[in-house]
Amino acid sequence: MKVYKYRTKISQEGEIIITLDPALYNKKVDVIILQKEKLRKKDLTAKDFIDKWAGFLKNSDPDKSRFDYLSDKYK
Repeated sequence: MKVYKYRTKISQEGEIIITLDPALYNKKVDVIILQKEKLRKKDLTAKDFIDKWAGFLKNSDPDKSRFDYLSDKYK
């Protein structure tokens, strides 16, 4: 069974307009309507940033990492 997904907006009059595959003409279908939730981005504070990324590059030497990478690449 094929599944069709359309993103559309219900008009002020309550109408939904979609284009359908002609293979669906004169067929019974189920219509499910899900309200799209608004994604609310939280403002990232300095403390949140530090908590998230603390230790990500802890005790690393970028020059040594670069040397090791190039050494392995051009063996």
